[in-house]
Amino acid sequence: MKRTLTPQPSRRTFLRTTSLGTLSATVAGAWVVNLRPSAADETVGIASADAQTGWLRKTLKIGMIGAPGSLEEKFQAALDAGFEGVEPNTSPGLNVTQIKAAAEKTGLIVDGTVGGYHWGTTHTNPDPKVHEKAQSLLEQSLEQTAALGANTFLIVPGHGKDGTPEEVRSRAFDALSRAIPLADKLGVHILIENVWNHFLYDHGGDEKQSAQPLADFVDSFGTDTIGVQFDLGNHWKYGDVAEWVTTLGKRIQKLDIKGFSRATGGFTAITEGDIDWESVRHALARIEFQGWLAAEVGGGDQAKLTKIATQMETALHCDRSFAEVASGAKQAS
Repeated sequence: MKRTLTPQPSRRTFLRTTSLGTLSATVAGAWVVNLRPSAADETVGIASADAQTGWLRKTLKIGMIGAPGSLEEKFQAALDAGFEGVEPNTSPGLNVTQIKAAAEKTGLIVDGTVGGYHWGTTHTNPDPKVHEKAQSLLEQSLEQTAALGANTFLIVPGHGKDGTPEEVRSRAFDALSRAIPLADKLGVHILIENVWNHFLYDHGGDEKQSAQPLADFVDSFGTDTIGVQFDLGNHWKYGDVAEWVTTLGKRIQKLDIKGFSRATGGFTAITEGDIDWESVRHALARIEFQGWLAAEVGGGDQAKLTKIATQMETALHCDRSFAEVASGAKQAS
């Protein structure tokens, strides 16, 4: 079933409309992690931005938070550095209770999760036992995502080295298709990340490749339960980032960000490579994207995280209103 994506209220919107002084910490914190509509609700809210918080909301991978102290102290450091959200890795040992408690205490939003298994246990492995294990881990990941109050799960659906392109595509399609009913029940979207997995692009090819194979794969499911968490740095080696954004369009439900240098052939800090961020910003505005932007770079303490948040702002002007960014894109066209 095709579902409508609706924006969630931002933490700042909540703070503007609610006097936290009149609420207990428990009540205020419960709102932060209870962002996902009930499983019975056909409308799933992919968190979006508003004019007050800016058109892009900054989040980061949980492993980037290198600040000392408890999980609560780490979350507070990320919040103080300028991030609104965090993305934990799913795993059999994920402590949902601990993460929820830290989120409630600090107000840092668990906006989504990331697969912690899909490189070592691929969905496209030719061994049925391996991809059945991967399927079980996918289902567990969806359940953990929902338990955290998040509504997106990032996945690498397979690896091109697991077989022929046709075999890999078929196995990846079957795995994600099998998970759609559970994802729908839980109110979680399964988002494919474009990574160096030799799938839906030519790893040995040039820098003029298209995102159309990825777009076609997403469309083959016939539902927006399957979308893209588009990494803006991962495929600059293989294609123009702005063109990929334009091709993928509304299939993009969230973003990752890192830098890349074609000159050196390696990943960089966000603003230190040779990606044309202005063209990327304009492309995102033209497809009317608004929502979460996740840093995926080397992390560190609060000072380092603050620097990363600043680089995100420099690259994409996250804190500006969508109207302002869209106006700039229109003038540039």
